[in-house]
Amino acid sequence: MKQITLLYTLGSPALVRSEYTVARSVDSNDVFDGYVSYSIEFASFPDFAGNNSHPNTFSDTLLDNIAHISGRKPYIRVGGNTQDYALYDASLPYALNGTINPARSQDYPTTVTIGPSYFESYRTWKDVKFYHGFNLGLGGNSSRGWQTLLDTVPLACKALSDGRLYVWGYGNEPDLYSISAQGPVRPPDWDEAAYVSQWHNGTRQIKALLEEHCPELAGEDSYGYMAPSFAGVGNPPLKAPAAWAAGLNDDKNVKLFSTHNGATSPGVTLQGTLMNHAVTKRSVDAHVTEYNAILAQAAGPVPPLIFGETNSLYNQGRPGLSNTFGAALWGLDFNLYAASVGFKRVHMHMGTNYRYAAWQPLPTSLTSMGTKAPYYGSIAVAASLGRRPATVLEIPLSSSQTPDAADLQPESAYAIYTAAHLSRITILNMRSHNTTLDGAGLTPLPDTTPRNEVEYTFRLEGIEQGRSLLVRRLLANGSDAITGITWDGWSYNYELDGGRPVRLGNVTVGERVVVGEGGVVRVRVADASAAVVEVAEGRGGDGDGEGEGQKRGKGRRGWWFQ
Repeated sequence: MKQITLLYTLGSPALVRSEYTVARSVDSNDVFDGYVSYSIEFASFPDFAGNNSHPNTFSDTLLDNIAHISGRKPYIRVGGNTQDYALYDASLPYALNGTINPARSQDYPTTVTIGPSYFESYRTWKDVKFYHGFNLGLGGNSSRGWQTLLDTVPLACKALSDGRLYVWGYGNEPDLYSISAQGPVRPPDWDEAAYVSQWHNGTRQIKALLEEHCPELAGEDSYGYMAPSFAGVGNPPLKAPAAWAAGLNDDKNVKLFSTHNGATSPGVTLQGTLMNHAVTKRSVDAHVTEYNAILAQAAGPVPPLIFGETNSLYNQGRPGLSNTFGAALWGLDFNLYAASVGFKRVHMHMGTNYRYAAWQPLPTSLTSMGTKAPYYGSIAVAASLGRRPATVLEIPLSSSQTPDAADLQPESAYAIYTAAHLSRITILNMRSHNTTLDGAGLTPLPDTTPRNEVEYTFRLEGIEQGRSLLVRRLLANGSDAITGITWDGWSYNYELDGGRPVRLGNVTVGERVVVGEGGVVRVRVADASAAVVEVAEGRGGDGDGEGEGQKRGKGRRGWWFQ
């Protein structure tokens, strides 16, 4: 086995885990195409996409990278809190005017005006489908908000013609309207009946405007929403099961059941919160429980379950946590676990200057332009799933059976099946390994402790002895690193080639493990890293191992940019 000697020094002999049996085939429960998708803050969208004269090609390149691995570009949701602050001014000579009130939010404007050129941003990226979020927060309780809806539906539908429409949205996190920390926009008695009434009033108006201005988008095949897009499952004003029972989908126009998620608690730490499968599992399972309650009470079909907006920590993330390599590992674990319990697509949220953003689309006084650590988590998720429909199953590891498992599980593993047959295994060792002062990711420690590793053993049913399996790794110098991250030796840094993949010479790639007697394969995974084992490579699988990423590679740039 080759060691990545230039990235870390291995410590004591590997901790050896129990043997885990992995079935050769399972019943399919595939995720949707574009499982790796994004949600972009409404007020930040012009930054991320640019306009007709100045398209943001860096953002487009990063979306292309994912498409070349997964088979399609991510679906883009344009929404978030500022969706419900946006008012329209036809005379505004630029896309957006936003004013930040630090007493309400230091991260995004809470006074937002958009002009006609805002909608140019929907035309800058090829082969992308978009969600456009309309304003229910102000649209449902003010005359100017309602006029904004009347004025912008024609503009949005024209911009999203030619196959660019994903679904519509009407309102962001309405369960917080009466208790929002940024200022309530509904009275204290706000309830599910009032919400559903306003939802129907607005969505029926949208449908009427589409029939008038963009009739091709008003048909059953094109028209629909992502909803209810509640902030979580524990907010007292509104509950999703009660909103569904109150008739939210009476018009049968909800195509995707969307829920939002973020993690927060006193004493949040990288190891205890993000690099902890127990916390991730609890967070995701709460949404599954809520969705199952709706399934149990619903008289008819319920739309597929997705995360319409999610990321590592509420309030745009925290420095030293959400922008580190540990957050990339969290993203890989979160997305694969969500897939294993029935989520069909996940939109990772981001905005300009947000700590948990996958990339910063332009330079500001607060943040440099560039690819951020969480993006590498997205790349690893896409590589784990591959280019064909995939089913994900969690492989319960021994740490999940210990007395402390309810509080700390620093590892996880997943089996990925293509056409119901095993194609790859993804293993995450999330034991922390810090290499910078105070874990801030900036100043290297003068002396770092050796990096330990864990040996995982899997018995792969139906896989013959002697097979050689490619191993690809998600690596950085430590869990606190904010730079120097690679996937299978590829860097996507803006500084190297504008976000295009560049193969680094100081990372060993092409590593292989050999299947032993009885289908047993052993894989060592260093602390604070992840590995993907290609089981079906060259045998009907869809991996981009040596047959794609290396044999076709020419020089330092990714083969798909030759």
